[in-house]
Amino acid sequence: MDFNVKKLASGAGVFFTRAVQFTEEKLGQAEKTELDPHLENLITRADCTKNWTEKILRQTEVLLQPNPSARIEEFIYDKLDKKLPSRTTNPELLGQYMLEAANEFGPGTPYGSTLITVGEYQKRLGGAERELLQTSAAAFLTPLRNFLEGDWKTISKERRLLENRRLDLDICKARLKKAKQAEAKAAAAPDFQETRPRNYVLSASASALLSEEVDKAEHELRVAQTEFDRQAEVTRLLLEGISSTHLNHLRCLQDFAEAQATYYAQCHHYMQDLQRELNKCANSVSTPHPAAAVCPDPDHLSSAFLSGPSSPGATVSSLSSQRPSTVDMEQTQHPVTGSRKAKVLYDYDAHDASELSLLADELITVYTVPGMDPDWLIGERGNQKGKVPVTYLELLS
Repeated sequence: MDFNVKKLASGAGVFFTRAVQFTEEKLGQAEKTELDPHLENLITRADCTKNWTEKILRQTEVLLQPNPSARIEEFIYDKLDKKLPSRTTNPELLGQYMLEAANEFGPGTPYGSTLITVGEYQKRLGGAERELLQTSAAAFLTPLRNFLEGDWKTISKERRLLENRRLDLDICKARLKKAKQAEAKAAAAPDFQETRPRNYVLSASASALLSEEVDKAEHELRVAQTEFDRQAEVTRLLLEGISSTHLNHLRCLQDFAEAQATYYAQCHHYMQDLQRELNKCANSVSTPHPAAAVCPDPDHLSSAFLSGPSSPGATVSSLSSQRPSTVDMEQTQHPVTGSRKAKVLYDYDAHDASELSLLADELITVYTVPGMDPDWLIGERGNQKGKVPVTYLELLS
């Protein structure tokens, strides 16, 4: 118990002395040892890295999870070191609501069948979003948090220790300066008459004490200087590691951008497929036949696209009784318009026999027919022919 009390009292004394030195430096009443310019630059660079890493981390969290309550929940689970329960994404929830509504309205109705189609694609979008969240958390958010909660805490601890060593060094410098001033003053104007033997002995004793005080202050200064230099070197090595941190964050940033690119490409692909399905539904609903009141079956569309008319008279009758669809236009063999070359931008897999599969960067011949859906063209590659989406093509002059 006595030892603890002494240690506490000693620590309080050191803290008080450092506080006095720090205050006097702020007031300009004490000298301050300046750090090496290279070390100062490293400290500035480290502070900048820490501040911007915090801002990027917070904003990325907001981007990936706009709901503040959900972010707080994730933070609590992370601090408790527990696995976060799986959470349904907003598109998945919307898709589920659409499917349930379709069952209520009737899957065989035009509205119900369209709800089912859109709902399924919303669930696919939600799955892509879930994959983006998981990939971004592992590849980008976690490394940034590890830096702030690990490496930066170590750097901060060593910087505080360096500041304490600097204060101790300046305290020793001030103490040595005062001791030398007292010794010089005593030597210039002794307090006692040296003619009397007793006063001479006292004067010699005081000079010895002052000299001893100077020697002690010089020894403490050398020790403080050594500890300061050692701590400065340790801090410098840690701060130079910020360059490695930047390289690591660069790789993480590239992974995050790649995850985003994959996510948006998936969304684009899903929405193109959904648009195609909705166009089929619209063409189906526009026909007067009762059997075509809902979205047509893809197999039925394929056979209708590939099979020709039974007779010219039947074709003419059909065209005169209803608005021609894309399939009808091809059945009647209208003259082609605007035949030209096109470069394929992305791979495209045909969803039925009426479409033509595409490979990125290949050249095909495309054209349209009167009355055809403007989002589609007829593509030809050798003996192969079929519908292709315009958004996957770059038309060449």
